[in-house]
Amino acid sequence: MSTSQSDLPLSLPIVDLDIFRSEQGSAQAQEESKKAANALITYGALVVKDSRVSESDNETFLDLMEDYFAQPDDLLKKDERPEFSYQVGVTLENTEKPKCKSDDDCLRIIARLAPSERPLDVTGHGADPKCRFFYKMSTTPPYETQFPSLNMPNVIPSAFEDVWKPTLDKWGQAMKNAVEGVAEMTALGLGLDQHTFTQAGLYGPHLLAPTASDLNKYGKKDTILAGFHSDLNFLTIHGRSRYPGLHIWARNSGKRIAVKVPPGRYLLVQAGKQLEHITGGLIKAGLHEVVVNEATTQVIEKTKAQGTRPLIRISSTFFWHLSSDYDLAPIQSLQALAVEVRGQAGEDESEVQTYEKMKVGTQVQNELKHIALMA
Repeated sequence: MSTSQSDLPLSLPIVDLDIFRSEQGSAQAQEESKKAANALITYGALVVKDSRVSESDNETFLDLMEDYFAQPDDLLKKDERPEFSYQVGVTLENTEKPKCKSDDDCLRIIARLAPSERPLDVTGHGADPKCRFFYKMSTTPPYETQFPSLNMPNVIPSAFEDVWKPTLDKWGQAMKNAVEGVAEMTALGLGLDQHTFTQAGLYGPHLLAPTASDLNKYGKKDTILAGFHSDLNFLTIHGRSRYPGLHIWARNSGKRIAVKVPPGRYLLVQAGKQLEHITGGLIKAGLHEVVVNEATTQVIEKTKAQGTRPLIRISSTFFWHLSSDYDLAPIQSLQALAVEVRGQAGEDESEVQTYEKMKVGTQVQNELKHIALMA
């Protein structure tokens, strides 16, 4: 936890979920858990190895999503549910706005970065030119939730009725299993009971959330596909995308890192705002962007030459949430450690965020208003 920002390697730590699962209670499992917690504290992200993950399932999922988002907008629009704050079904391009465009805290973080390490400028950027589909993978709570609009039934696209649910369920469950394993590792690595977070998220409105960018329209170098932002949920997990372009920043400062997930049984995990809140800022929600960079353009040209697939960048993403009715508040045992880490990172205590107690559903609704998905 004492590594200075200037000394950080420009690659993410890899934690082994297989060791944690197969050697419960061992010194090796404890070591992997501490590694996971430290990675999230330092980077806001990590790469997890899970032998249960199948790259072929991800490829099947990416194929389906490319075909779905290649449909005309009038067909996609039938799957839109703005009355539910777009928390099920499709969100079309130029709808969601990056929070950092108007958030003072976020803009201060950008201003502190060296000019060469800053994200692409979001101040003149409108809404993101990305589409998204939200597919719930949650357990219905055995009580009446206070937040029914965050817990609505799924939308099934009519043109893909036969394959939609089995394909999304199979890949989504693999990512859900992995991210819940990381949640348990992180809890243990922070000195908590390993089930602290997974119990709090038992009835969370978890979302398989493929994100699509039409590279025929938005494939020019230095195009912002998803402006500089952090995620509002607890943990976000990604399968490998076919196109590079994701950049993250360690502890929301320092150097821009171009994320590379190894092929095979590896997934990327990022910290979200709910994890930041419950740890009192010990773990910060990882700021990141998705852009068209030089590596993206190289893959675009290769895909064009092959001519076999729609030219659409799919982010194979899953948002894991705490339960909407859970009381979100910092865990006291982590507060002193949060102060220590902020000091090591050189963060100004006068700018430290206050994490007030609130329902998770309230926190989600507040964030949705910031990004223009909820009135």
